[in-house]
Amino acid sequence: MHAYRSHTCAALNKSNVGDTVRLSGWVHRVRDHGGLLFIDLRDHYGMTQVMADPDSPVFAEIEKVRSEWCIRIDGKVLARDESLVNAKIPTGEIEVFIQDIEVLGKSEELPLMVFGDQEYPEETRLKYRYLDLRREKLQKNMKMRSDVVASMRRRMWDGGFREFQTPIITASSPEGARDFLVPSRLHPGKFYALPQAPQQFKQLLMVSGFDKYFQIAPCFRDEDPRADRSPTDFYQLDMEMSFVTQQDVFDTIQPVLTGVFEEFGGGKNVDQDWPQISYRDAALWYGSDKPDLRNPIKMQVVSEHFRGSGFAIFAKLLEQEGTEIRAIPAPTGGSRKFCDRMNAFAQKEGLPGMGYIFWRDGADGMEAAGPLAKNIGPERTEAIREQLGLGVGDAAFFLGGKPKQFESVAGRARNVIGEELGLTDKNRFAFAWIVDFPIYEQDEETGKIDFEHNPFSMPQGGMDALNGNPLDVLGFQYDLACNGYELVSGAIRNHKPEIMFKAFEIAGYDESEVRKRFGGMVNAFQYGAPPHGGCAAGIDRIVMLLAEEQNIREVILFPMNQRAEDLMMNAPSEPMSDQLMELGLRVIPQD
Repeated sequence: MHAYRSHTCAALNKSNVGDTVRLSGWVHRVRDHGGLLFIDLRDHYGMTQVMADPDSPVFAEIEKVRSEWCIRIDGKVLARDESLVNAKIPTGEIEVFIQDIEVLGKSEELPLMVFGDQEYPEETRLKYRYLDLRREKLQKNMKMRSDVVASMRRRMWDGGFREFQTPIITASSPEGARDFLVPSRLHPGKFYALPQAPQQFKQLLMVSGFDKYFQIAPCFRDEDPRADRSPTDFYQLDMEMSFVTQQDVFDTIQPVLTGVFEEFGGGKNVDQDWPQISYRDAALWYGSDKPDLRNPIKMQVVSEHFRGSGFAIFAKLLEQEGTEIRAIPAPTGGSRKFCDRMNAFAQKEGLPGMGYIFWRDGADGMEAAGPLAKNIGPERTEAIREQLGLGVGDAAFFLGGKPKQFESVAGRARNVIGEELGLTDKNRFAFAWIVDFPIYEQDEETGKIDFEHNPFSMPQGGMDALNGNPLDVLGFQYDLACNGYELVSGAIRNHKPEIMFKAFEIAGYDESEVRKRFGGMVNAFQYGAPPHGGCAAGIDRIVMLLAEEQNIREVILFPMNQRAEDLMMNAPSEPMSDQLMELGLRVIPQD
């Protein structure tokens, strides 16, 4: 017999009754039924109930066993009494009578319990992550993560892609976040960087003639943490293709992600129709470039109904250039109680409040209620209702100003309204491509033009577009949104040096600066670069959605805390003085 086990803790069933077996695992819990000891023995695969009575030759040793001890037992498989069968687990029809036991590893008193669903402070969970990972939910999440990655790999290979590994130690390359720098011992005073993404390398692979590339790629960014983003490193399904249009990229990645969500989505509906929504329309309709389309609410511009109206706040606001009023329809939200609740939400978001109108049955039929309705009068109120397609029992909320100043709050309000009124379909994965991102933006104070989004995207219209108004230039850049999260980002790349130099010149970077910062890629593009494009899908975020978790740390094996600290390994830590000397570095104490 094997030194540690003949079977896993999920393998035994009624066909094994009478067999002598050996199992190894962790003591999940111990139950004493008046001299009869039951132990739920757990390993990575499942659980088996093992038991002993005073007739067992090792009963005295079994009495000493405690939770999370790692043990090996030999025993005989017995059939459970029919009334004691546990149909919830594969081994529920049997139990194992213990004839021998070996303690493989004792456990000290536990800082957190593995059995049960008790909540513990995040600090405790991360410090003792190896114990936290023994818990059923995290075991399930990490298995799913591994299976999702394997599924992605299979689907990419089936699509004719090859997997290539790109460097981890490389040059600093601005990708929109801060680099993690690595000092060079052999070149004192110089630094490598951990890649924010394999962006330049995968483009160079296309120049090298590798038509279809993918990689499960680690990426490193020194970012502020969020619930849906790791502050240090993350993994993405990275892909690039040559001789493709934007639609080709969409048609390639859609079946991969559709298949993954169908395979691991727990039976939820997976939308097959992925609409393409312009960045500007997404901001207008949803207040976000990663809209949750499970919520049917679409915001609309209603400025004309307030221009010159009796509601002075909005009327005066509209006299300023670049301002508008938007309405958030709220079907079934037509009660003063709900409207007051949303008004309180706006105040928590830092606004004075949100104007509202709601429609109800009155003595002479439908009537509009709320402060706004009284100020603008029945004619304008009715015009708003007709535009929004609302009726009795419905409401509308209003925000005004320069769109960029209130869009994000409006988007959050739309999400809350959809949730509170039960309009958001929770049994669905709803996808949408966000396209036509503007390449440039203008600083309102200085008037300076700079990149708003990816500077390496091919401008729609090529060089001709760059000779016009920069604020009108759109890029072949795209994101994929699902249920309110950005899952994929990508672009058709700017592969022509002359167009790249012009694009950067508009943002204030001359050719020498571009060559200095992106020399490797610019040089390569001078030797017959093919048109190419691709995208990257965030694996951590995809698994978070599939596992129905709200925090990305629940699907990462060893995550950092909110301050980008590894409490388990005590990182970051102070370097040894001889390490600093070898690297020619000195740490300047911060005040």
